[in-house]
Amino acid sequence: MSETQKVADRSSASPPAVNSVDRFFKISERGSTFGREIRGGFATFFTMAYILVLNPIILGSAKDKFGHQLDAVQLTTATALVAAVMTIIMGVGGNLPLALAAGLGLNAVVAFQIAPLMSWDDAMGLIVVEGLLICVLVVTGLREAVMHAIPQPLKQAISVGIGLFIAFIGFVDAGFVSRIPDAANTTVPVQLGGTGTLAGWPILVFCLGVLLTIGLLARKVKGAILISIVTMTVVAIVINSIADIKTWGLTTPAWPDKVVDAPDFGLIGHFSLFGAFSETSAITVVLLIFTLILSDFFDTMGTVVGISAEAGLLDEKGQVPNLGRVLLIDGAAAVAGGASSASSATSYIESAAGVGEGSRTGFSNLVTGGLFALALFLTPLLTIVPLQAAAPALVAVGFLMMTQVKSIDWDKYEIAIPAFLTIAVMPFTYSITNGIGAGFLAYVVIKTVLGRAKEVHWLLWGASALFLVYFAIDPIEQILGVK
Repeated sequence: MSETQKVADRSSASPPAVNSVDRFFKISERGSTFGREIRGGFATFFTMAYILVLNPIILGSAKDKFGHQLDAVQLTTATALVAAVMTIIMGVGGNLPLALAAGLGLNAVVAFQIAPLMSWDDAMGLIVVEGLLICVLVVTGLREAVMHAIPQPLKQAISVGIGLFIAFIGFVDAGFVSRIPDAANTTVPVQLGGTGTLAGWPILVFCLGVLLTIGLLARKVKGAILISIVTMTVVAIVINSIADIKTWGLTTPAWPDKVVDAPDFGLIGHFSLFGAFSETSAITVVLLIFTLILSDFFDTMGTVVGISAEAGLLDEKGQVPNLGRVLLIDGAAAVAGGASSASSATSYIESAAGVGEGSRTGFSNLVTGGLFALALFLTPLLTIVPLQAAAPALVAVGFLMMTQVKSIDWDKYEIAIPAFLTIAVMPFTYSITNGIGAGFLAYVVIKTVLGRAKEVHWLLWGASALFLVYFAIDPIEQILGVK
């Protein structure tokens, strides 16, 4: 049965609304109940609550240009606050069972790509600018032009590359992989563990965490990632209490003196809109913003359409209800994330867990957002998770993003080669921007060589020109006498 028929049948058989809340959210009209919406709200929260642990770890483990690090407690507060507020706004304004929080992949760009070039305030300012530009794209209708400019296989390759990059970060953060110093004159850049072998209790926690996570995912257990993080944190706390361990890295798994504490809003409002231009070249800033927009904008489009289709909410033309408002709220979430130093917030595909439990309206978002608000007061409990317990989630997310590789036509070299370069360059250079640039440039060159340059959208030509300057910035600066 088609989605259109499903919608029509459900609407004709829907019972009358029982109260004003039901009418506002169209709960009965969409064939749902308050019980289903509440269960769905809980399911979505427990499926994506890992971000409360991972976002502070990813952002907190990085240093900006001046060697400063963000406070883990303040990051947890900011992450929970943005997720709570924007999820509720999406529920009320967009009326979709679509939760929002700091985006994995986007926070990696901020931590490992942007922050080393400038201060944290400047980096978060770029996130705010990115969000504002997305809002402009939505309001002006330019989203359609941007959507059609990038070939779908390249969009999928970008997601796959980011997935590998995130997984690599997980392996490195857990100590499963370490860099071999160049002074050792070795033939490979990385090695297993710290000495070529796996040793120590923390590594064991990571390995067991990976096995537990993939086992739960294989059995399609809802909340698999969160269950793994919680379980391995408990295991780490037990091990830490009975074994002599020199260091766990950034976070030592020890039970806090208190579980509940007042949230620390110290990072809220710490951003600079245009400070980045004084720290690095304008071309670099433009390319970084472009990377953020590309990752955020297209991930959101895919998530919104996917969740709406799964919930049977697409209209007779296959369009998402309230799409303009939904995309505008998502853009505003990016602004809120940057203004709160939580990185860009975006729509979560994990919302599908709530849809699976019966969510069909934004009412479930009130439940999910309320649980994120409650998490604001549980910061001490959330900051005892060691990297070794959380890093398996990065590996799992990398796998989930990697699955999109099957949609790329590897028999067509004109798209397969750019896709391969996009995927490979990201983890190998530890840079998402480099991967996107390599893919774009390869695509334009191959199309030109094949005599099909006219098939390349002018926006892609412009972006490729920017990337060409980006890669050649050093000789260009020398020629212009900038250095």
